[in-house]
Amino acid sequence: MSVWGRESMLKLGDVNGNPYVGVYCAASESYAIVPDSADSKTVKDISRILGVQTIQTNIAGGTIVGSLLAMNSNGIILTNFAEKREIAALPKELRVAKMEERVNAAGNNILTNDKAALVHPATSNRMMKVVSDILGVEVDRRRVAGIETVGSACIATSKGIVCHPRTTEDELKFLASLFKVPAAIATLNYGTPYLGACAIANSKGAFIGSRSTPIELGRLEDGLMLY
Repeated sequence: MSVWGRESMLKLGDVNGNPYVGVYCAASESYAIVPDSADSKTVKDISRILGVQTIQTNIAGGTIVGSLLAMNSNGIILTNFAEKREIAALPKELRVAKMEERVNAAGNNILTNDKAALVHPATSNRMMKVVSDILGVEVDRRRVAGIETVGSACIATSKGIVCHPRTTEDELKFLASLFKVPAAIATLNYGTPYLGACAIANSKGAFIGSRSTPIELGRLEDGLMLY
C-alpha cells in the first residue's frame, strides 16, 4: 500500500529491517544500488517508486552502500575500499572513480544531483576535479548546518533539496544557487535531522524510512516537489 492510501510517489519502507534506507542504498534518475541482502519486495518497491533499474551489490564487502557511494546520471564515486567485482556490477555506461582520500565514505561526503556537487570541506583540490569530471558537474566544498558529512545531511534531486533543520537561510540560498533547485529544511524517521541517511529519492519519487511521520512526508514531498 502506498503512503497516502493511493498510488503515490512516496513509499515507506526498511532495508533489512532498518529504517535508515539512505545508509544502505543510493539512487539516481535511472538506477538504484542496493545491498545484496535486500529482500525482493524492497528491491521491487524501490524500482517501482523511483522508476529505475535496481542493481544489487555490496560495496567494500559490506551492506552500507549508500554511505560509501555517491551517484548521479553521469557517474559514480566510490569509497577507495570498493572491490573490482563490485565495480564490475555497476552500470557500464556510467563513469566510475574511487575517492582516494582519508575522507572516502563517498555517500556521506558528497551531495550531488545532475547540476552540481557539494563535498566535505577536507576534500582535496585533486579529488574535487575527479568528482567534477566523473559526475559532470560544478563542485564546491563547505559545511551545511555545521556538518561536514554533507551527503548525510541533505538529499538533492533535479527538482529540489531537503536539508538538516539547522541549515541557515544563507546556506539554503547558497544550495539553491549551486544545485539550481529550491532548497528547504525537513526531518525524517521521527525527527532524525540527517536526511541523507533516511531516504533515497529522484525526480520521480522517494523511498523513505518507515519511522517517518505524515508531517515529515509532507515536508519531503514539498521540498523535493514530488507532486
